[in-house]
Parts: sequence; structure tokens; C-alpha cells
Amino acid sequence: MKTETSIKWLTLFNEKIQENKDYLSELDTPIGDGDHGGNMARGMAAVMEELATKSPETAADVFKMVSMQLLSKVGGASGPLYGSAFMGIMKGQQAGESLVDSLAAGLDMIQKRGKAEIGEKTMVDIWSKVIDSLRSGELTQELIDETVEASKALQATKGRASYVGERSVGHIDPGTYSSGLLFQSLIEAGGLDE
Repeated sequence: MKTETSIKWLTLFNEKIQENKDYLSELDTPIGDGDHGGNMARGMAAVMEELATKSPETAADVFKMVSMQLLSKVGGASGPLYGSAFMGIMKGQQAGESLVDSLAAGLDMIQKRGKAEIGEKTMVDIWSKVIDSLRSGELTQELIDETVEASKALQATKGRASYVGERSVGHIDPGTYSSGLLFQSLIEAGGLDE
């Protein structure tokens, strides 16, 4: 991925996170700590500050910076999970892998960190669906929206949401929603066109 595309992707993601901060925390309130929006907004604001003061030479440099900021500035589960995801993407890019293989490396790191599998109402669901649809050349905004909405029907068996058991059904998973914003931003940044 080109450096400027990676910066555009994260700039768009930051804008969407800031715009949806309150909604993300609303989603997190019935099934989590209610802090997903605030945590992600703080983390992405730190990412943008870092990007404004540094001049990363490669997309891998950008993703490493994102990973470090999210790991150090974001509380809860989302910091370590998103931080791990971007660390995996960075490694993929350093190795000269394609975008989809880099995202798959990110998913692998999420799963190593969170020990989650598909169908457990976590961000793993949307990451795996997006990666599969990228491999077949079928990623669309509609597919992202459908996958986010589909998280409602699942019962959480991992993370804080698993504590409420059956009451997690009927709620959109906040990590799935924020990941949906990440992939929407990727499409808008032209990341799929390279």
C-alpha cells in the first residue's frame, strides 16, 4: 500500500470514530463497559497527532505508529486488539504482502491476543468476512453493513459481553461496528484500487 493511501485511510477512520464516538459507547453500554467510543476516539486522536509530527516513509511505518499509539493510549480490550491488528498489518506490509494478506496477518494477531473464533460476537467476525470477500473481489459497503447488523443475532461468548450471556443477543457488537468503520474508510481511501 502507498504511504499516502495508508494515511488517508487512517484519517478517514479517525473522522468516523470521532463522529460515532457517542454511538460506539452507547453500543458498548448494555454489553460492555460503555467506553469503546471514548477509548477509540482518544487512541485515534493520538494517532493523528503522531502522524502530524512525524513523516513515515512507508505504509508499514504508518501501521507501526498506529499500533504503538493504540497499545499505549487505549484502555479496555480495544487498544490491545486494534494495536495487535495493526502490528500484523505492518508485518505483512514489511514482508511485501498484498493488502488482503496483510489484513489476514492482522486478523491472526487479533485472534492470538483475544482467543476468539468466528461466531463469538467479536470483531473477528467482520474481519474474517471482509478478508474472504476481498479475496473474491466482492467487498462492498453493503456487505460491511450487513455483517455489522448480523452481530445483533449472535450471543457473545468472549470478552466483557459474554458476562451478560443471552442478554447480549439483540445488540450490535461495538468492536464489529468500529471495524466496519475501518473497512468503510479503507474503501473510501481507495485502498482496494492499488
